Amino acid sequence: MPDPTQQFFAATPASVGHARDFAAATLSSWGLSARAEDIRLCLSELASNALAHGTDPGHGFLVTMEADDDFVRLEVHDSRGCRPAVRHPADTETSGRGLLLVEALSDDWGVEDRRPFGQIVWSRFKAGASPC
Repeated sequence: MPDPTQQFFAATPASVGHARDFAAATLSSWGLSARAEDIRLCLSELASNALAHGTDPGHGFLVTMEADDDFVRLEVHDSRGCRPAVRHPADTETSGRGLLLVEALSDDWGVEDRRPFGQIVWSRFKAGASPC
């Protein structure tokens, strides 16, 4: 199995795209491209949430990725610990659907406390082909 990898990203909007690129390069180097688009999209949502709700001013976020025979695990670590929850926004609302996408595209996801402060929002993806 490939070694787990991680990268820290600054608290800037451009970091969301850099995090997606990091995920794509990591998955490619691991030879695990079957779910790459699902993973990149979920990372985009989780990183955007970290920037908007989970990081203290001037603090960035950490992305970790690991894989085994069955799953790819993606984590976004932030510094505030504002627990995310799936929302069901009205059709007229222009935001609030990110975790609905994470829930739909990943095989599992959740939130863990991060010591000494903050949280880890994670998602897991079966390493094989995308579900139909």
